[in-house]
Amino acid sequence: MQSRIDFYNASPDAMKAMLALEAAVGKLSIELPLLELIRLRVSQINGCAFCLDMHTADARKGGETERRLYTLSAWRETPFFTPRERAALAWAESLTLISQTHAPDADYTALAAEFSAQEQVDLSLAIATINSWNRLAVGFRKMPN
Repeated sequence: MQSRIDFYNASPDAMKAMLALEAAVGKLSIELPLLELIRLRVSQINGCAFCLDMHTADARKGGETERRLYTLSAWRETPFFTPRERAALAWAESLTLISQTHAPDADYTALAAEFSAQEQVDLSLAIATINSWNRLAVGFRKMPN
């Protein structure tokens, strides 16, 4: 696969805004290990090789286990994830596939049981942000380094 354009060079102001958003997400109420799981799961759904490569390495550096990384795409079928993580992963899938799911009440109920109102918004912003990064990377064929 061939890269299309370097979106950082093509629109520095837009990328400056994206980087500022990413920095803000990192300072919100959601714990970093959970953020990395969300970034990975959304990137799996979107087929973003660049983000999968980057966030797998980041998750490992943060102490994530190989076993959980290997089974993330089948998280519903394993006992390796906490109720809080499961609620976040379900919400991430629902928002990423929103044209199909319409963010069902069952996913929201699970989310609300594990996350405060602020955390719900913060998590949703993190999900929206990684979806935006995925669309840039997939659309312009950004290759892993």
